Amino acid sequence: MVEPGPAVRKLIEVPVDSLYGPDNLPYCVFAPAESGYRVGARLADSVIDLAVALDDPVFAQPSLNAFMAQGPRRWHEVRDRIQGLIDGEIAVEAVHLLSDVTLALPVRIGDYVDFYASIDHATNLGRLLRPDSEPLLPNWRHLPVGYHGRSATVVVSGTEITRPHGQRRTDSGIPDFGPTRRLDIEAELGFIVGVGSNLGTRIGPDEVAEHVFGVALVNDWSARDIQAWEYQPLGPFLGKSFATSLSAWVTPLAALETARMPIPEQTPRPLPYLHGEQPWGLDIDLAVSWNGEVVTHPPYSRMYWSPAQMLAHLTANGASTRTGDLYASGTISGPEPDQRGSFIELSWGGTEPVIVNGQKHMFLEDGDEVVITASAPGPDVRRIGLGEVKGRIRPARSG
Repeated sequence: MVEPGPAVRKLIEVPVDSLYGPDNLPYCVFAPAESGYRVGARLADSVIDLAVALDDPVFAQPSLNAFMAQGPRRWHEVRDRIQGLIDGEIAVEAVHLLSDVTLALPVRIGDYVDFYASIDHATNLGRLLRPDSEPLLPNWRHLPVGYHGRSATVVVSGTEITRPHGQRRTDSGIPDFGPTRRLDIEAELGFIVGVGSNLGTRIGPDEVAEHVFGVALVNDWSARDIQAWEYQPLGPFLGKSFATSLSAWVTPLAALETARMPIPEQTPRPLPYLHGEQPWGLDIDLAVSWNGEVVTHPPYSRMYWSPAQMLAHLTANGASTRTGDLYASGTISGPEPDQRGSFIELSWGGTEPVIVNGQKHMFLEDGDEVVITASAPGPDVRRIGLGEVKGRIRPARSG
């Protein structure tokens, strides 16, 4: 009997300017050629098969859920093990080029909540939709406003988005039904729950790291004409629920320690259940490309409500959470015109054209592609990347 030889191993080279070095290591669910989906971690332009590299079956599954449910101690232990591995060489069968794999939705989504946490975005929308009133409604500075979305229509980055149908207001006062004429984006940051909470239990702002596994970029597509007709009095419905795109990459909270910062001053001071001692603002810079041209740079550091406060409010009534739940920040916008995270803001309600590749645009047209990227400061001079979320618009189905 011939004894097997030593495993062939390789060193993954990380360019100096890579956004995906050993201080990042975002997770994904991927499939190599002629193989099933499993969990991986990104290093430079390679994906490490964690089921093989760590010899752990929890990663030989088509979602991150089983791993996330193991809790924070396990998350940190696995991150330390991966960083230890990549300091040397990894078994060659555990390493795949990113260009050779297919990426899938990284999380089996439980519930989905979308917040409205940017004061700049809320102010802009208030001025557009209620020009004769105060832009912020009376409750806005007192609680993180949000709505429950539709988890079944959360899709992985790269999925094409079909222009939705719905009712639209007309000058006659009688609505019609047809494809949206005001298809929009919302550049957001999503937070993924790893460890859930029981019914009747409240999560405090300083407990967020015990429950949230990581973050991922989100594009909450919006049909503004459908939304404008239907949202009163109960809020978003068909104008939002047709599609929400989620990045294939989940950046662990541990990779964002250097990016943490205090949130802007909140006036008036929120009620005690929203107070926390830990800073959960995040210094993350986004970029939105429209047909290959960057049109805006939304800054997450401007967000009024923190992810810790959002989770605290989400559970304040005793609502339970589950592994795989997703809650998103709402549109990220800054005070400057080139920091607006939606096209209704960029075009100021369709009155100020946005020049894209030399052509005037207001809202999304069929064939348009939007790509949202982001980066944050890492523990040294280099920045870390949060992947991307992209989608191309397909024409509405007939009928």
